[in-house]
Amino acid sequence: MKFTPLSKTIKKKVLVVAVLVVLTFLLSFIENFASFIERCYSEGVYPVICRVLHFIFNIFPFSVGDIFYIALVIGAIIAIVKLIRFLFRKKFQAFFNYLLGVIIVAQLLCFVFYLFWGLNYYRPSAAKRLGLQDTSYTLNDVKTITMMMIDSANSTRSRLNDSDFKMDNAIIYQTAAQAIGALSKQSSNFTSYSPKVKSSILTWASNYLGTAGYYDPFTGESQVNYQMPVFMKPVTATHELSHQMGFGAEDEADFVGFVAGVSSQDKLLRYSAYYLGTGEFMSALHRRDSVTYKSFKTCISPAVLHDFKTENLYWKSFEGKAGTLSSIFYDHFLKANNQPHGLKTYNRMIRLTMAWYVKNGFFKKP
Repeated sequence: MKFTPLSKTIKKKVLVVAVLVVLTFLLSFIENFASFIERCYSEGVYPVICRVLHFIFNIFPFSVGDIFYIALVIGAIIAIVKLIRFLFRKKFQAFFNYLLGVIIVAQLLCFVFYLFWGLNYYRPSAAKRLGLQDTSYTLNDVKTITMMMIDSANSTRSRLNDSDFKMDNAIIYQTAAQAIGALSKQSSNFTSYSPKVKSSILTWASNYLGTAGYYDPFTGESQVNYQMPVFMKPVTATHELSHQMGFGAEDEADFVGFVAGVSSQDKLLRYSAYYLGTGEFMSALHRRDSVTYKSFKTCISPAVLHDFKTENLYWKSFEGKAGTLSSIFYDHFLKANNQPHGLKTYNRMIRLTMAWYVKNGFFKKP
């Protein structure tokens, strides 16, 4: 068999791949030093990157990140077709050359992801940074705060009228950004960088994937599913803006989004936050004491129960294999990025919330 020498282009690409492998290894090595990441990245490099990204992409009224992902998917399809054609035509050197190019692009995307935002997954936990590490909670403590959540959700829901449920998305997003900005002024632990929220162009896809919103680490944009029920949008916006602030873990973003919401004077945002809190605490209670869960459910007002039913029916209307595959993929993604509980991480915000309630005097443990 005749051996065809590798071209200079292929040799250069192999070298680039090797260099990127080394850089990725160094990055994974740094991930083990939370204090270093906090000091040099989360409080050093990331704020600079964030400010630059926001200065550039806040100019656009639409989501540049969505367009980037559309282009990425199209590019991936074209790449797969080209690779298959090279194989069928037995152009193995051309196949290898093109494959190396694809690998380099994938490596660069991975590297940029961690450089632009992903390293925030490995900073010290929000519980440690915010002094919310008290974990000595009893089931009775959970029951007490769950009822407080229910009472607050019932109360804030009763203050809403029909016009609140017809509120324009732009106003909802602006209110969420203002709430995050106000929280940022209270403590350096909640520093924000020109917060802004946009409606996702890919909302149609988000519906089938069961996604309420997402943060784009490549552009620093916070996107929200603009078609979902209006009472879900405000706290989803504050959640995504929490990612923008550098809170990587989902339970942390839920918590910060909740705190920003309940600290706001906006009626809809306050209800949206307490609605989230009620759902999270009721889910936790259901896992530990189903009898009390059923009893507490009767205390939820008909209007709030109607909203839970509305949300459930909304997501059920889009259920399918795409959502299941997305959940499996995202579960593994979270586990690979310092969130070992995977999708269950979303339900762990209650510990942070309970510690916050105690620290701020809303609840005193017996």
